[in-house]
Amino acid sequence: MSLGDTAKLRVAALPPVNVPGLLLFMALCAASVPMFWIGFVSLVEAWSTPEYSHGPLIPIISLYLFLRELRRDPPTDMPARHRWPGVAVILVALAVAVFGNIAQIADIVTYAFILWAAGVVLTVFGWRKGIRHQLPVFHLVFMLPLPNFLYWKMSIFLQGISSELGVWFIQLAGVPVFLDGNIIDLGVLKLQVAEACSGLRYLFPILSFSYLFAILYRGPLWHKLVLLLTAAPLTVFMNSFRIGVVGVLVNHYGQDQAEGFTHFFEGWVIFLACVGILFLMAIALQRLQKDPLPLAQAIDLDTEGLGPVAGQIVGIRPSLAMAAAVAVTVAISGGYAAVGAREAVHVDREPFLLYPRTFGEWQGQTLRLDPEIERVLAADDYVNTTYQAVGGRLVNFFAAYYDDQGDGSGIHSPEVCLPVGGWEVFSIAPHEVTMEGTPYGSFKVNRAVIQKGVDRQLVYYWFEQRGARLTNDFLAKVSVIRDGILTGRKDGALVRYVTPIAPGETEADADARIQSFMRLNLGGLPRFVPL
Repeated sequence: MSLGDTAKLRVAALPPVNVPGLLLFMALCAASVPMFWIGFVSLVEAWSTPEYSHGPLIPIISLYLFLRELRRDPPTDMPARHRWPGVAVILVALAVAVFGNIAQIADIVTYAFILWAAGVVLTVFGWRKGIRHQLPVFHLVFMLPLPNFLYWKMSIFLQGISSELGVWFIQLAGVPVFLDGNIIDLGVLKLQVAEACSGLRYLFPILSFSYLFAILYRGPLWHKLVLLLTAAPLTVFMNSFRIGVVGVLVNHYGQDQAEGFTHFFEGWVIFLACVGILFLMAIALQRLQKDPLPLAQAIDLDTEGLGPVAGQIVGIRPSLAMAAAVAVTVAISGGYAAVGAREAVHVDREPFLLYPRTFGEWQGQTLRLDPEIERVLAADDYVNTTYQAVGGRLVNFFAAYYDDQGDGSGIHSPEVCLPVGGWEVFSIAPHEVTMEGTPYGSFKVNRAVIQKGVDRQLVYYWFEQRGARLTNDFLAKVSVIRDGILTGRKDGALVRYVTPIAPGETEADADARIQSFMRLNLGGLPRFVPL
């Protein structure tokens, strides 16, 4: 009889019910719910989107991994030791959750929940045994959405790679094609490599699958690392191949090949192809070993005995550390519930619908953005007006206002979006401007020169954050957390000015034009973007 068979026999019978231990564990879980509630709600909302629709499967897979680990390490009569580090981890997790609740930023709360789960495992099993069960806990990370500013940076980056590789595949098929930003120009038809085609929709579940695959794989550590690290480039490459196939089909059979069921079906084919390639890689890696295993044995999918292992929960032993964890959780949850979350402060402002269309000699024409761009922008209010003065001088003024930047939405930098329209950032750096006669005085903006073919434009932009002007989107997010705690305000805006650099003009001429216009229109901006 093998050691594995012996272990299975040892867990075949359910342990006697330990009422005090079970009640302590249930109390610990129940007391934590109020602290993590807004995180749970945000997860359900994120899981309703295509990018994170795999999310509900992650806790189930993590539980499966945990039970497999537990099956290898059956219970003993020896009491668990060194439980107090787990209580310390729980305390840290609750502190992070309180911070996230006060700021009303659900992403912080969800990450705190995973840290809390790690602490519970350490408290129940003790340090030496609990630390061996952290891989299933870490797997829970794959159920969480990325922070919004990271999501957009990654999405735009992957769109660029997918566009380049997709065009390369189309050219290999002999189809004439031109790439303009993320627009694939086939002549008569054009395809936009949008957010859904960036690869994120497949990247997150494939990363989760490869992590699971690496854990279940029986082989050396470097084999596991190869399988894990291959997932991201493989997904992007295969998604680019899909874009290339779509481009060829659209060129031959029309626009319908890029929409509806065909688009959805092609995505599933690519996802399953990535899974199949990972299996082939596992076979190839096994061939490198002296005694290769068949694939059925190389991937450990044995589920025998997991039911009785799950039943061990009824035999949890009570301990002073677990009682302390319950007391700490009840105290913090109860104290927070008594004080309550800081109410978000919503300031009065005028809608951009009332924003002036005339400033001196400048006459403005307001345009709505494309519905898809509006969806991505997700602003509560925005203005997009191009002003023209005598001589054909143009300045575009754009501002997007967010009433609450802590709910997962919020500003992402124009630096991320510019390549999507085919514009290349020629230069970008902070630049100080002085606006006499306005409430703003001297402050720094991001000054960028962008180019598309022979056309050049000068761009000024910054993040207007409750009286502060910031040039870094990450620092803007940090300021939302700080002000959400201190004042309850989480509103803010992106402010941007753009002017063409005409032939024969210098950048200094364009600078002077933008700054001259800014002095005229900034004075009334606080009515629409409160300081």
